[in-house]
Amino acid sequence: MSSRRTRDAEQEINDLIAKLQSLLPETRRRGTGRASAAKLLKETCSYIRSLNREVDDLSGRLSALMETMESNSVEAEIIRGLLHS
Repeated sequence: MSSRRTRDAEQEINDLIAKLQSLLPETRRRGTGRASAAKLLKETCSYIRSLNREVDDLSGRLSALMETMESNSVEAEIIRGLLHS
């Protein structure tokens, strides 16, 4: 019974690795070679950190842009509409 659980867990890990590889831009460019799980996890964390930096940058730029607009302008309404969707 425990060997079945081990195989199931290994299959779940392999499935997760395959999904992560397909989602990361870096691994897609390199082709179908299998990276080690540790390396893939490191790349995933790095990619998430870079996405967080991009979001922070965009948030700052959007805040600065909103500060320069009149609150009832058409542009401000468009931005508010985009943020609420």
